[in-house]
Amino acid sequence: MTIMLINKKIFITLGLLSGIVVFASMTSIQQAQQEEPKPVNLKVLPKNISHKDLERVMGNWAASLGVRCNFCHARNEETKKTDFASDAKPEKEMARHMYLMAAKINKKYFKVDSQKDSIGMMKLTSVNCYTCHHGVAHLEAATWPKRGGGPGPGPGGQGMGAPGMGGNPPMEKKP
Repeated sequence: MTIMLINKKIFITLGLLSGIVVFASMTSIQQAQQEEPKPVNLKVLPKNISHKDLERVMGNWAASLGVRCNFCHARNEETKKTDFASDAKPEKEMARHMYLMAAKINKKYFKVDSQKDSIGMMKLTSVNCYTCHHGVAHLEAATWPKRGGGPGPGPGGQGMGAPGMGGNPPMEKKP
């Protein structure tokens, strides 16, 4: 009788411990899912964009300009981390304007307003950051045709006014 009582106590104890372990693991899984940071201060990107998709978009923009996160995002000196929500750097606002400009161009000339990907972003079938930047953050004046004498000759001797459109080829920087 005592052995059965001890076995019953051990069985109940093991059952309770296994229940606690299952509950704890379920709680940690939920916390891990909830720990994905919610993006804040989004002004031109979809408010419901996932963290993964936001990182993909930002990665594409950074690669198109040949920059890293700190080009547009300020550093929080207290936490020593990048403050992605901050609007302290003017480059962030410029990126927003450039994104909206590309969206307008694409809507007007490429009719991409009806061609969005699964997260509501423009498909890359038209103009985007890389179209002009080609991995360069600041398009220097030297890369565009000089004013005054007019742009260089394009097809048929006509100046077209922009690189890749018949104007002067981009000039290399001299040391």
